[in-house]
Amino acid sequence: MIGAAFALIRPLLFRMDPELAHERTLAALRGLPIPPPPADPSSLGVKAFGLDFPNRVGVAAGFDKNAEVVDPLFRLGFGFVEIGSVTPRPQEGNPRPRLFRLPADEGVINRFGFNNQGHAAVLARLKARKGRGILGVNVGANKDSEDKAADYAAGIVAFAPVASYFTLNVSSPNTPGLRNLQKREALDELLARAVETRDSVALNGARRPLLLKIAPDVTLAELDDIVDRALAHGLDGMIVSNTTISRPESLKEKALAGETGGLSGAPLFELSTRVLAETAKRVAGKFPLIGVGGIHSVRTAKAKIEAGATLVQLYSSLVYKGPGLVTEIKRGL
Repeated sequence: MIGAAFALIRPLLFRMDPELAHERTLAALRGLPIPPPPADPSSLGVKAFGLDFPNRVGVAAGFDKNAEVVDPLFRLGFGFVEIGSVTPRPQEGNPRPRLFRLPADEGVINRFGFNNQGHAAVLARLKARKGRGILGVNVGANKDSEDKAADYAAGIVAFAPVASYFTLNVSSPNTPGLRNLQKREALDELLARAVETRDSVALNGARRPLLLKIAPDVTLAELDDIVDRALAHGLDGMIVSNTTISRPESLKEKALAGETGGLSGAPLFELSTRVLAETAKRVAGKFPLIGVGGIHSVRTAKAKIEAGATLVQLYSSLVYKGPGLVTEIKRGL
């Protein structure tokens, strides 16, 4: 039913500014009486990071930055939902326009800049939830923060009561200097503080899995360092990958391809899947991976799993395929 409704309203959404269309989509999800989905068959379930996922398909961070539609997303059939990125203080992000569709490529470019309502507002919304489900909280740092590692630690402390797992986002291309946190020394410090904070919070409750989300634009030498540090600090997993600042020659929307920001959607699939496979080789089964980037069909979801992912996440493909894609992928798996 939801899939059919999306097919009807898609032309209207595509006549709107992309960011406005996304806001209207969130408003519709808040207001629509979406019935609970049928229970997933046990064959779809998987255990990862010590958590029991009812199915492998999740929502990537960025779709629901401020935790406005967590329960409606679960009712669409997702096995887990990741909100954020969330920073300690509210942040406007970059000036609009900052979101661009590339319809001929089924791609998206964004330069949001970690726009979000901040810890307090998002935490209040999550505490008021009545639904259940595996919830990831993707934490980040304010653009003007002098101690970015402290911002990540603050996110872990703030959301420990509600998060099923945490993701450290050091890979957005839209916050100046953020990707420098992927460099060995900076990453070493960040991971040490994040793990110490997570473990200290766990003294009064369950120990939350801690994941690291990386960019697809890293060199193999940089990937060696990232995986080495993640394993050394005992992280529970990695998410591969965020958006890319590269622009494939194959892009058809040449004019829009010149917009600054991170490219996601179908054009990201090949690069992100290659980096996922390289990550899986280096991790060698020591912890699970989440594959994200360009999944738009059963075939591409299976390719991520074959490349080494235990779980997969969607975002940009929902713009073009709608929520029916979730059920389609689950049936295919």
